[in-house]
Parts: sequence; C-alpha cells; structure tokens
Amino acid sequence: MLPFARVSIIGLGLIGSSVARAVRERMPGVVLSGYDADTQTRETAKALKLVDDMADTPGAAVTDAELVILCIPVGAMGAVAAELKDDLPAEAIVSDVGSSKASVLAALQSALPGHAIIPAHPVAGTERSGPEAGFAALFHNRWCIVTPPEGADDTKVAQLSAFWERLGANVEIMDAQHHDLVLAVTSHLPHLIAYTIVGTASDLESVTRSEVIKYSAGGFRDFTRIAASDPTMWRDVFLSNKDAVLEMLQRFSEDLTALQRAIRWGDGDALFDLFSRTRAIRRSIIEQGQDDDRPDFGRADH
Repeated sequence: MLPFARVSIIGLGLIGSSVARAVRERMPGVVLSGYDADTQTRETAKALKLVDDMADTPGAAVTDAELVILCIPVGAMGAVAAELKDDLPAEAIVSDVGSSKASVLAALQSALPGHAIIPAHPVAGTERSGPEAGFAALFHNRWCIVTPPEGADDTKVAQLSAFWERLGANVEIMDAQHHDLVLAVTSHLPHLIAYTIVGTASDLESVTRSEVIKYSAGGFRDFTRIAASDPTMWRDVFLSNKDAVLEMLQRFSEDLTALQRAIRWGDGDALFDLFSRTRAIRRSIIEQGQDDDRPDFGRADH
C-alpha cells in the first residue's frame, strides 16, 4: 500500500526534481502535482514530465494533496506556506527538505496553525542545481532525518517515514534542535570552510587565478565542489541555523589555533595523532556506506 496517493512538490530544483523522479520510479501509482516560482523551471519540469499537473501558483498545486513537500530555500518557508494556506487540505501533511530544522518548524507552524507539520531532511545532494540535475537514486542508502514536533501524530510520522523509505532512504527520528547541532558540524561548517578557502585562493595577490585553477590538487578540487553549491540555499542555511553554526565555528577556531601552535613549535606527534584520528573517521564513513573509496569517490557518474 502506498503511503500517499497524491503528493505535491513545491520547488523543482535538484532535490524537488529528484523526489519526483524517485516517486515515479518507486511509487508509480502516486499522482504528482508541482509548482516552482521560476517560470523557466516550470517549463523545464513540464518538458521533463516530472509531475502530472504543473500549477501556476503554490495554492493550486496543493488543493487535493495528502503530502506537501517544500523543496525551497529555508528562508522562504514561511512566505510560501502563507501563499498555499487557503488551499491546503485540513488533513494534509506539510514537510520539507531543508538543512536546518528548528527555524523551519517555527516558520511553518506560524504560517499554518492547526496543520500537521513534520519537517524532514534528506541528507543527500550534489553541487548541481535545477530540474535537470535531479536523479531518482539520489536518496538511495542515504539518511533522511525526520524531526516531528512534540505531540505530533505518530501515524502521520510513520506515514512520512514510510514515504522516504520507499524512496530508498534510511530514516532517523530526531529532535529539531539536536539535528541542527549535528548538521552544523557535519554539513554547515564544512561548507563555510570550503567557501572561505576557495575565496581566499581567489583573493591571493601573489597567486594568479589561472594558477589556482591550473595547479589545483585533489584537496582544493574537493573544496571547490562543495563551494559550488547553490548560494541562495546556503545563505539561508547559515542565517537560519546561526546559533549552532557559530557554536561549531568557535570550537573549530579553537582547534585550528591548537593546530597552528603544533606546526609553529614542530610538534610532529600532535599532528600525527590528529591525522590518525581523522583517517579512522574517513574509514568509518566508507564502512557505513555513506561514501565510496573508489577514485574520485565514485562520483564520475550518478
């Protein structure tokens, strides 16, 4: 039995279009409606046949939906929710795919009082964006963290969890504030560091930009992949998860100072111990199937 018969996807970029493709592949009986604020994106999504019904407004996309998934920047959640409020069925579950959860929960509960709000975060993505960038296997064997508010209907939480499991994800239930702290260190801080390193390399007066590009070693190339992520989405993530990001940034700054001290004083033992610990973490990530040890991380294709 399908968790939902009618699903509405608001926002048809990388994640939204991947949800649509995955639903088509794994739950072909589901009727999909969709909307995107960008006219060209709507036209592209139509041409790709991502959904059965492409609406011209958010409200028109959700009129008979059982599940509404907001695949939009976290900073836009409240405004878009307010736009679809009058057309949203009373029993529909409203969820999202954002990378910060406490702020999203607050925004959606404020805009849609009385409705079932169950935020979620599929921990998956690439540096690409747009409806053409999506692919059905994006969520396969990746985690989807569901963050129901206190007092949420257990049946509806189970329904949403079953939906993500059908798309190939492993579901974890977590408190929204704890999610934001975990993701601040595993996702948000690495992105912030990547943006900083690539920006620093670009600004160096003693090294030309052409040299930065020409002689990029593997480490810098990996940072540029992360730093190529959608700028609107990441601007909103940092602002919406400000407290947790600043807490992790302070801890990172202290650790960086200790590393700087070890290099200055030639403390090779301290460096070796740190590098050994971090190498073990990398091995654990591969062993748990959350990345690939093939050359280029197996990312040449989807």
